[in-house]
Amino acid sequence: MFIPTPKIIDAYIREIPAGHQVNIPTIRKNLAAKFGADKTCPITTGIFVRIAAEAAYEEFQEGMPIEKITPFWRVISETSPAAKKLTFGTEFLNKQRKKEGIIS
Repeated sequence: MFIPTPKIIDAYIREIPAGHQVNIPTIRKNLAAKFGADKTCPITTGIFVRIAAEAAYEEFQEGMPIEKITPFWRVISETSPAAKKLTFGTEFLNKQRKKEGIIS
């Protein structure tokens, strides 16, 4: 089983093209294949997606342009379990998804 790092998860999310979404099971499958594992840990993947989202939103709040932060809205939808755990709610998330034409 592959155990990703927050940096690996962040890098993966940054590679998702604008207007596209990828769910956590797909991330896990792709990372397992990339790193030669049979599967990727669901717990750490979920935790690290949330860490990437929280860090990105904090950078945005501190003035970093939206184009430079990790586009976590391409992974987290309003209905995903991770969305309920975000400290900043789902308004920003939904706004960015709508801007990119991503339908939940």
